[in-house]
Amino acid sequence: MKIKGIRHIFFDLDHTLWDFDKNSALTFEKIFEIHKLDLDTKDFLDRYEPINLNYWKLYREEKIDKPSLRYRRLKDAFDAVRYDVSDQIINQLSEDYITYLTTFNHLFDGTVDILEHLQDDYHLHIITNGFEEAQQRKMDNANISQYFKTITNSERAGVKKPNPIIFNHALDLAEAKPNESLMIGDNYEADILGALDVGLDVILFNYHDYNAEDHIKQVKRLEDLKKYL
Repeated sequence: MKIKGIRHIFFDLDHTLWDFDKNSALTFEKIFEIHKLDLDTKDFLDRYEPINLNYWKLYREEKIDKPSLRYRRLKDAFDAVRYDVSDQIINQLSEDYITYLTTFNHLFDGTVDILEHLQDDYHLHIITNGFEEAQQRKMDNANISQYFKTITNSERAGVKKPNPIIFNHALDLAEAKPNESLMIGDNYEADILGALDVGLDVILFNYHDYNAEDHIKQVKRLEDLKKYL
């Protein structure tokens, strides 16, 4: 069923359009090779990914700062796989990770197709909690920047999703009203509940099978957005 009255669509970037997990795994393979770390990347990532998600939750809640996030997620993961590495190497890996992450440009299947489908009928925008220095490079290198009228970044807004301030900042920047706007993202707390709190309609990109409430519109593939938009 098509959604009526929507003029502006706000997308999350990581885990929604830009395939963060795939690009991150390739980045770790690269930086482990550069630093000659004898590690099984898959084993490391099995430990790192839940640790990283937990630290991002703390970061969204303003309980840790950016340097702490970048250091502690690596430190805890190395400890979890019992691999001894110095703080100096961890700090360098943290820098190299951000540098090389944006050199990999895998998007979720259907990303370009859905953006092409939507761009003539809607104004498209980005709202992201990702680090400012990386997000624009991700979009540029993946050749999707041209689809978006505005990009709202948490570091510029001063707060992170789900804080209503970042959504209101994005609406002001886009010159959009809440009742004519829709948010699409994968994170139930940050993207969906945050957007609902300021009056936006929402669609959950539920590729990881989150057990969402029945009244929340959701898709598991980006191409399925066409039944709503």
